[in-house]
Amino acid sequence: MASKYDGLARIIIQNVGGKGNVLSLTHCVTRLRFRLKDESKANTDVLKQTDGVVTVIQSGGQYQVVIGNHVADVYDVVMSIGKFQTEGGTEDTGASGDGKKQNIGAMLIDTLSGVFTPILPLLCAAGIIKGLLGLAVFLLGNSFKDSGIYMLLYSIGDGFFYFLPFMLAYSASKKFKLDFFTGMTLAAALVYAEVKFPAIAGGDADPIKVLFSGSFMETSVYKTFAGIPIMWPKAGYGSSVIPIVFSVWFGAKVEKIWKNVIPDIVKSFMVPLLTLLIVAPLSFLIIGPIATWLSNGIGAACQLVYNINPALASALVAFIWQILVIFGLHWGLVPIMLNNYQTLHFDRFISANFVASFAQTAVVLAIFMKTRDKKLKSMAFPAFVSGVCGVTEPAIYGITLPKKIPFYISCGAAAIGGALMGLFGVTKYMSGGLGIFGFPTFIPPQESIDTLGIASDRVLYDVQMCAVVVVITMVIAFAATMLLYKENVVTAGIGNKEKTVSADKKVIAGREGLVAAPISGYAIPLSEVSDEAFSSGVLGKGVAIVPSEGKVYAPCDGEISTLFPTGHAIGITADNKAELLLHIGMDTVKLEGKYFNPKVETGTKVHTGDLLLEFDLEKIKEAGYDTTTPVLVTNYTDFADVSSETDREVTAGEDLISII
Repeated sequence: MASKYDGLARIIIQNVGGKGNVLSLTHCVTRLRFRLKDESKANTDVLKQTDGVVTVIQSGGQYQVVIGNHVADVYDVVMSIGKFQTEGGTEDTGASGDGKKQNIGAMLIDTLSGVFTPILPLLCAAGIIKGLLGLAVFLLGNSFKDSGIYMLLYSIGDGFFYFLPFMLAYSASKKFKLDFFTGMTLAAALVYAEVKFPAIAGGDADPIKVLFSGSFMETSVYKTFAGIPIMWPKAGYGSSVIPIVFSVWFGAKVEKIWKNVIPDIVKSFMVPLLTLLIVAPLSFLIIGPIATWLSNGIGAACQLVYNINPALASALVAFIWQILVIFGLHWGLVPIMLNNYQTLHFDRFISANFVASFAQTAVVLAIFMKTRDKKLKSMAFPAFVSGVCGVTEPAIYGITLPKKIPFYISCGAAAIGGALMGLFGVTKYMSGGLGIFGFPTFIPPQESIDTLGIASDRVLYDVQMCAVVVVITMVIAFAATMLLYKENVVTAGIGNKEKTVSADKKVIAGREGLVAAPISGYAIPLSEVSDEAFSSGVLGKGVAIVPSEGKVYAPCDGEISTLFPTGHAIGITADNKAELLLHIGMDTVKLEGKYFNPKVETGTKVHTGDLLLEFDLEKIKEAGYDTTTPVLVTNYTDFADVSSETDREVTAGEDLISII
């Protein structure tokens, strides 16, 4: 059955360089994350212009196509059409080779996003369930914990977190190319040991010895393996994050060796057997303890930084969060937050990022209420709704970042909100939903109440203070945007009507040295025009527009010097002596005037914004013609310089060409 995203998926596959250029593909909340063999083969400009694509980001060794809230649906269709398959722990996308070598930072981000992205939706779901159960216990009393409802729902929420190593084993096996079931068996061994053998996991037995007592590296030894101490971390491996990732990575290396030396006839069972016999013991004896020390050290370091100055540390995290999101680098902090939940049972450091999405959302709401630009208003409201749910990429890429000042406001407001989070000591207890769905994660679950000794009158403190801080942050962001975001509106005649254009799309009323866009659409360099007469610059300097509507307006004050009988081209002599040529489409002279409806004649005096011509854009396309429209200054040698900004959306009447 065809999907409504079939067309979009085919465009994406074609313009990332085709199936053969794709090394791997994953997705997160809003973007497709490609690893390409050669990024130079991708048509970034085409993708940015494609309906359904918010923008394209090249960062962290990934080619990221930002889609929005429906990215999972688009991902499924791309995987299906591209026939990208994942089998036996190996990602086969049809490409060969390793692509461009990544630096260490890019490799780290690529690895972290590949391992943690697939489990994020379930992390959110489980966190919301546990948070709501914590609230239910507070409202209904401890007796609610004995009910069947609590038992069943708590098994869903806490079961995911307790067996988190299994989930990570699956995604890490996919990333590191280890057999899925081998990876999950390693996770099973780590978790099962503390369930089945309490003497290994600590239990009531006295340890043989305790290493690094009183420090974050404290480890007990209860048993030995062939004389080697089995070092068991204080918290065990249930709910752990880093140990299983390291074990799977090492397992992938070992498995690869066995695959190369074991005969095919026994490979199916001997490879996993020998891999497990080597990797599992080493996971208990070396990898697990070292990874646990690293985990605890990261948690202790976060607490140390936070304790030095909670307000400053939280403000910094909140300030940079949206900047990291732009480049997809926020994945470098997500594992730290998950690790804090496991080692500390809470997080106060990274969780300050929670206010950032609300700051961005309030800025977009203010723009929606203030703008008189209909196109901008139509973009702002959906971005606001998306932001309330915690997904801010449509707001960032579509509205605030291009306008700069609103983005700066959102970062500043987020920093203030983050500082308040730190000042009030707001604590987050688990990973959970985004936006308004994230509030339950500030309600401590029962085990956190028991572990941290939270008094009953403090159970709702964090969620209440978080709500207060979010409101303050949004008020600041909204007020600052209403005050600082300027939209000086000017008008210009377009036919018999007035057209209103915002300050960043000023209509040029015959000002010397500026030429306005005669057509709305997407501006591209002349060098990209298919006709060599235009792309070579022999006919003049300027810019080309891929039109989005079939109306041509006067780009300046002047006189119609030439109107071709076919209506496909117009010459204008501007009052500032620039001679302009507007050529609608390539080879459209062959249409002999069909689909063109001129509104002026040769010799007509025109003013900026006057309607010159209407043409049937869709009919011309259907006839097989390229509608790209060059806007040229033909006497450019009379001036010192003719310049323009390209690779952007333009609206008729907006500044297009500067003449010096």
